[in-house]
Amino acid sequence: MELGLVDKVAVVLGATSGLGRATAEALAAEGARVVVVGRRKELVDELATSLPSAVGVVADVTDPDSPALIAEAAREAFGPIDVLVLNGGGPAPGAAPDMSADDARAAADLLLTPHVGMVQQVLPSMRERGWGRILAIGSSGVQQPIATLTASNVGRAALAAYLKTLAGSVARDGVTVNMVLPGRIDTDRVASLDAAAAERTGKDAAAVRDASEAAIPTGRYGAPAEFAAVVTFLAGQPAAYVTGEQVRCDGGTVAAY
Repeated sequence: MELGLVDKVAVVLGATSGLGRATAEALAAEGARVVVVGRRKELVDELATSLPSAVGVVADVTDPDSPALIAEAAREAFGPIDVLVLNGGGPAPGAAPDMSADDARAAADLLLTPHVGMVQQVLPSMRERGWGRILAIGSSGVQQPIATLTASNVGRAALAAYLKTLAGSVARDGVTVNMVLPGRIDTDRVASLDAAAAERTGKDAAAVRDASEAAIPTGRYGAPAEFAAVVTFLAGQPAAYVTGEQVRCDGGTVAAY
């Protein structure tokens, strides 16, 4: 299938590891010109130089000045931005009874506010040109809350509400807005969550993973490339009629229809 991404300019936040890196690599493989965004210069430079057509931008998206800096760097390197992939780290684990007001504000500052700022930087040009893709890497916790990840559930659900509202406002301008929800994908983030669960329960980390895999209908963790393939399809021209959606890539874990 031809995705129509050759020479499209794609900005990928949190691109130096895990799902962000896999997405940057998948977009590059389809011919997109990729803007790699991350906090650690050595990792940003390493990934950018490994891709066929890419530049790196060192930035912390939680810095209020970063959205404008990232967007300007992308435009200077490649021109107007066609694809924006919103992504970032997750808050520390925690149960709902232990969540404080400060925790809630921190979740919004990490998972909502920076992404709204990035959207505002790229949306006017997308609407003017009649084509754009805004995609967010979320979590299955948006649809089926994860008891030990309260802050993540709250912050990502807030982002989901914003994106769903936005999608209906810009669809006639040729801009689609979607969220892709990973389940247990084999990344460093999931490994750290397994380690935290092992410490909390006194179990071996391998036993925690075995139990997690047993609860997944496919019986395994997903590969980052499998997740990235879903994001990349939604970024392409054939997905032009898909907007305002939350697409799960979770091996069938979430019980909802």
